[in-house]
Formats: sequence, C-alpha cells, structure tokens
Amino acid sequence: MEALAIIAPLDYVVEPATGLRDHEYDYLVKGMVFGKKFVWCVNIKTRLTRTGEMQLLIGKDKALHPLLLVTGYVPPEAADRLRSIGIEFIDKAGNMFINQPPLLIFVKGNKPEKEKNTMPGIRLFKGVGLKIVYLLLCRPDLVNSSYRDLSEMTGVALGTVNTTMTELLMKDFILDMGKRGKKILNRKKLFERWVEAYPDYLKPKLFLGRFRGDEYWWKNTNLDPASAQWGGEIAASKLTGYLKPGSATLYTDKKFLTDLVITNRLKKDPQGNVEIFERFWPMDYGFGDLDTTHPIIIYADLLAIGDQRTTETAKMIYEQYLDQYFRQD
Repeated sequence: MEALAIIAPLDYVVEPATGLRDHEYDYLVKGMVFGKKFVWCVNIKTRLTRTGEMQLLIGKDKALHPLLLVTGYVPPEAADRLRSIGIEFIDKAGNMFINQPPLLIFVKGNKPEKEKNTMPGIRLFKGVGLKIVYLLLCRPDLVNSSYRDLSEMTGVALGTVNTTMTELLMKDFILDMGKRGKKILNRKKLFERWVEAYPDYLKPKLFLGRFRGDEYWWKNTNLDPASAQWGGEIAASKLTGYLKPGSATLYTDKKFLTDLVITNRLKKDPQGNVEIFERFWPMDYGFGDLDTTHPIIIYADLLAIGDQRTTETAKMIYEQYLDQYFRQD
C-alpha cells in the first residue's frame, strides 16, 4: 500500500476483518483518492496459485466491496487474468492493478527479489501434514484425539503429526483450553488455505496413474465406497446434476488399484482423462459411506481444474454443502 501511495495521492486506513460476516477477507481498507472515497475487501495470500485465483473469483461475488489481492508476486499471465475478471491486486515486486476511477493503474512484469531464508518456514501447508488438516476439517472433534491415533488414521509419521498440531496452534487454528481440551478455530480460513495447498503439495504425492476408458464408462459403474470413491467432475455431477463431466477422478487404496482398472476396462494412457489417486482418509471413522468423496475434496478438485464450468460448479458445491458447515464457527 505504501508503494501505491507514492504513485497516487492516496489516503487510507486499514481495519481488521474481525467480526465481519463470514470472514471472506482479511482486512478492510477505507480510503480516498482524488477526492473520491473507496473501500476494498483485502485478501492476503503469501503465494498466488491457480486454485487461489479460482477462490478469488468465487469470493468476488460474495464480497461487500471490491476485492484487493495483496500477495508476494503476481506473474504476468496471472496479472492479465485478474485484470480481465476485475480483481485488483498489488504485490511486493510493484506489480499492481488498481481500478478506482479516475485512478487506473496496471503494472506487470516486475520480477520479485530473491528472499533470504533467515528463519525456518512453516510447513503446515507444504506436505503430508495436509492429511491431518483434512481430518480436522471434516471431523473437528478429532482435535482431541491422541497424536498416535491421528498417525494411525492417516498413515502420517508421529513426528509429523506433532509438528502439524504445533503449527496449527502457532497459527491460531487450534485453541488449547487446558483441561477442557482443544478446539478448532477459524475453520473457514483453514479450509481456504488447505484447498489452495492441496493440488500443489499433497495431491501429486497421491497420484497412482492416468488412464482412459470407454466413452461414458463411468455411467454404468457402481463403486463400492469401501474400495473406491469418485472425486472431481463426476462426483460434482452426482451431487449437483449440473456438470457434464469431461474427466474422471477416482480415489482408492493401492491394494484395490489393479481390480479397479481391470473391472472398468481402463487402459494406461499418459494423455487419458481418468486420474486415480491414493485415498488418504480412514474408512472406519465416518469418511466413506458414499461413492463420492467429501465435498471438501470435490470442491478442491474442481478448483484445481480451473476453468469456468468447474469453477461455477465448485461454487454450487460450496453453497449447497459447505457454506452452512463453515458458518458454525
């Protein structure tokens, strides 16, 4: 914001989002430029991803005022996309899109400085600890489980569970109430961070293969949830009846992979439209009673695809299945 104030005669105040409806943003910025008042809903992202862009697009319709993205770096291609959908931004490199008539600024192409790694980074959203976060998003009551139980549920090493829970405490996503136990806080924000990190830091580690099947093969396939579940477009189609799937996403256990491929006559194909991933949630703790994955997974899968039709469907999934769930904070 200081960089923007140098370019234009900008007066502003920053207000925290505490108490604002639904916590859709981090801060409010109220200001005046060339005698005209403006208000921004500020969304802060350490790192901008394609999924993060899709989240901004969905959040844009809900925001009470124009969105302003504040982030580390916006690449030129992303800058063009954000400008085209009317999302203003400013980054550390000096790139920005500001559209508050009569003020219009668009700067792209500035390169970020290499940051010195002077302190250990938070790994919460950068590894298999995301499995633990997913369990807590689906089942907040599990926050009071022993670390050993969480390790057994997810197959994550005990040390990683300890690190993940410690970082959740540090980032104010868990409140330790002593003898009264622990409680998950800011679930909506935790969910948003998880959705953004999942396609880059966990999902690739779960990849079991890409295949191709007969046209519309999935329509006559009845999955046993104990062995496999639909994610992505097919799961969204089943839940909403809106989307015509262009690809298939399946989650299964490694021991069921061969049978799943043979039964459905799937052929290995690096260009195929069927992706299979390893399931990472426990089937005996209330996660697996349907042939579709939890709406959180479906939503994340759709945003990772990143086109208009899947983003629209992700918005429907959120409104129908997740909005009320995260309002319970």
